[in-house]
Amino acid sequence: MTRFLLPLLAILCLAATPRPAAAEIEVSAYGGWQTSPHSTVKGFDPGGVGVFDFTAAWEGKSFSAPPYYGFRGTWWRNGGVYGYGIDFSHAKVYASDQTLGRNGFDRLEMTDGLNIITANVYRRFPSENRRWTPYVGAGLGVSYPHVDVETAGGKTYGYQVTGPAFAWVAGVSYPFAERWSVFGEYKGSYSQNKADLDNGGSLETNIVTNALNVGVSFSF
Repeated sequence: MTRFLLPLLAILCLAATPRPAAAEIEVSAYGGWQTSPHSTVKGFDPGGVGVFDFTAAWEGKSFSAPPYYGFRGTWWRNGGVYGYGIDFSHAKVYASDQTLGRNGFDRLEMTDGLNIITANVYRRFPSENRRWTPYVGAGLGVSYPHVDVETAGGKTYGYQVTGPAFAWVAGVSYPFAERWSVFGEYKGSYSQNKADLDNGGSLETNIVTNALNVGVSFSF
C-alpha cells in the first residue's frame, strides 16, 4: 500500500484546495495496454554476473496481475481550458526469458510496478459545436519502481526512488452525465532508473513506456 500514499495524498490536497467558482476539480482512473521498447541495462553485480552491459527486451503484460493502471487529479482553470495536476501510473516491465538466459539473470523486472508520479500541465481544446474534447498534457516527476532482481549474487526486492521521470499524453474526453465523462488517450513516459542492489551492486536503465488508455473521470 505504500506506493499509493503519495499520489493519493497529493490528489486529496488538490481536491481540498480553495478555488474560485469557475474552477473545476477532476479525478480520473484509467487502465489499458502498455508496452516498452528495448533499453540498455548496465551495472555491477558482485558475486553474480559481475559487470554487465546489455540490451533488454521488455514485456509489459498489461493484463496480468498486478495489472497496468493509473489515476490522476486535475485542477481545471480559465474556463476549463488549462489544467494542473498529479498523475500516478503503475506501469510494468519484465525482461524477456531470452534476455534473462543470455545475461545470467534469474529475474529482472519492475512489476509492482514501474511507478511514475508526475506533476502535469494540461491544455483542452473545447468547442461549442461538439461534445467531445481533445486535450494534451506533459509533466515532470520521479520514478518509484518496485525493483525485482535476482542472480547468483543475491536478490533485490523492494521499492526505490530511482531517478527523474517525464510523461506526456494526448487524448479525447466525452461526457455521458453531468459530472461524469469517459476518455481515451495515448500516454508515454521516460524514466531514468538507477537502483541499488542489496548485495552492494547497482543497476541502471532508462525506460520508455507507451500506453493506450481508457478511463473515467468525475468532476466537482
